Amino acid sequence: MTGKKVIITGVPGVGKTSVITESIRRLEEEGVPYQSINFGTFMFEVAQKENIVKDRDEMRKLDKNTQKRLQQLASQAIARIDGNIIIDTHASVKTPAGFLAGLPEWVLKELKPDLIILVETDSDQILKRRLSDASRIRDIEGYKDIQDHQDFNRAVSAAYAMFTGCTIRYIKNPDFLLEKAVEEMVQVLR
Repeated sequence: MTGKKVIITGVPGVGKTSVITESIRRLEEEGVPYQSINFGTFMFEVAQKENIVKDRDEMRKLDKNTQKRLQQLASQAIARIDGNIIIDTHASVKTPAGFLAGLPEWVLKELKPDLIILVETDSDQILKRRLSDASRIRDIEGYKDIQDHQDFNRAVSAAYAMFTGCTIRYIKNPDFLLEKAVEEMVQVLR
């Protein structure tokens, strides 16, 4: 397969998809095409076909073995796609049992990423964004819970880098500075 495989992660509400969408638009203008693939969408579509869930927010509540199987199927399908690919996903998923690695060994072996980017911002900004997003059904978390999740993502991403040999990059996406986050991501993806 040809092209770069870049995994972009961040906790729910950090603005990851906004940064990705604008970065891809800019890169297209420069003649550097990227395809954005949402890992969770791949998993969700399989789960829906199997009548396991009705909406995406139920995915994080599935048992570990079901999630593992869905992750395997999604990573195998994505690995077969040619070209520059951005894989929009989560470094970890907060489940009722604790954090579940979003990119376990079997996923990383299939995807073989060149780079992993963590999009982050202050936890209070993420909390405010989540509270104003009526389109999703999210578990209620406080500032400290969100910060713990971001800290765990940094730790688990270091393990992902050790396993794959890829580079890890942190990009901040604070309120009112989307342009700065996009410019930094475009520079990394060129």
